[in-house]
Amino acid sequence: MAVTPNDVAVELGRPTPDAGSVEFAQWTRWIARARLLIEARLGDLMLLDQDVLDEVVLLAVAAHAKNPDSATQVDVRIDDAATSRRYTSSSGTVTILDEWWGWLDPDLVDSSGVGSTQMFGEPDLPTYDPWLIV
Repeated sequence: MAVTPNDVAVELGRPTPDAGSVEFAQWTRWIARARLLIEARLGDLMLLDQDVLDEVVLLAVAAHAKNPDSATQVDVRIDDAATSRRYTSSSGTVTILDEWWGWLDPDLVDSSGVGSTQMFGEPDLPTYDPWLIV
């Protein structure tokens, strides 16, 4: 199964845009772009698990459709005064998260131990126990 704009709509919980609409064309293009990004990094898409590929494409496109400009607007109102600020956090393109790359190819997962419970030191040395009397 390949991802369709209807799948994106279901993921977002909103109606599928009309086939001739700009939004439908955008979602179709973003689906193709996500697949292109994956193919550029991992090669032939047919060699990947197709269910995982579809899930990653769907999640990436749905995330992009939720916030295509990667913008956040904050409005603050106190009595009669109001202020509004708009923040942009990225380039606003379809993005494949590192976690999703790991789903597609487990060899891409960082095995450096950063953020893990990996123990450091010399594993071949005996553990020091101050209560152990020899």
